[in-house]
Amino acid sequence: MSSLLPQEIPTVSAAGHFDPSSDAAALRKAMKGFGTDEAAIIAILSRRTSDQRQQIMLKYQQSYGRDLVKDLKSELSGKFEDTILALMTPLPLFLAKEINHAIAGVGTNERTLVEILCTRDNASLMLIKNAYYQHFRKKLEEDLHGDTSGDFRRLLISMCACARDEASCDPALANNLAQQLYKAGEGKMGTDEAEFNRILSAYSYPLLRCVFEEYRKIKGKTFGDAIDSELSGDLKLGMKTIYQCIENRAAFFAKELHNSMAGAGTNDRALIRLVVSRSEIDMGNIKQEYQKLYKKPLEKDIKDDTSGDYKRVLLALVEG
Repeated sequence: MSSLLPQEIPTVSAAGHFDPSSDAAALRKAMKGFGTDEAAIIAILSRRTSDQRQQIMLKYQQSYGRDLVKDLKSELSGKFEDTILALMTPLPLFLAKEINHAIAGVGTNERTLVEILCTRDNASLMLIKNAYYQHFRKKLEEDLHGDTSGDFRRLLISMCACARDEASCDPALANNLAQQLYKAGEGKMGTDEAEFNRILSAYSYPLLRCVFEEYRKIKGKTFGDAIDSELSGDLKLGMKTIYQCIENRAAFFAKELHNSMAGAGTNDRALIRLVVSRSEIDMGNIKQEYQKLYKKPLEKDIKDDTSGDYKRVLLALVEG
């Protein structure tokens, strides 16, 4: 199996000949006077990167002595407003707030924690951790520690170490690590969860891909099958997510998008988070995997599941 990750295809890229002052003027015009020109707001904000949106915000303040986010809040409503405000928040802070929402109040949304913390590289996780501390004045690890428990807690805290080896891929190690995974799980009575945790959180994605290949050769079945049979509950969800991201991260996010829209009702919070957070990274790859998995374009499901300006802004971000 190739150790190279596929080329990431974003659907939102930096606008060429970017002029934040003109964008600020166009946004002011879209909100000034009677009524709001939502199409103009979508046209600008969905075609700029997160960094460019921050620059527009500064130019807006400089030009008009007004706060762009406050103006948007007063003009917009509903899920459309939620999506635009998500776009106006720097991505690490947006995800830090989503984590806090997942652990605040009664109950914990473990699926959100896993989707954010078990799928990202060291640099992204470090930015999220720093944003969390700056905004909430608490360490992310401390909040996770208070809200989760046992092996699942240990897995999330391991991810927060931001210490995965992201460089080396020595195929000679793969067989040995595959044997260690087998001995920790199917090769013994009970499961050594700590050993699963150590291997899945320490080694590089390309090396672990080789490890999973070796595991299949040794056992005739996938390590994903082993996770299904050896683990349960939140720990299984977390480990399975890491496994799926290593095998094919775009397919993992395609499944998450599908889950957010499947069945009765839509999990709008998840749908907005997934579209906003992946559009500048790999939404192009996710769309390809979505088509393969569900035999229809992601855009079709978004059209069927959402409406109005909310639908239009999501489609603008996804279509690229």
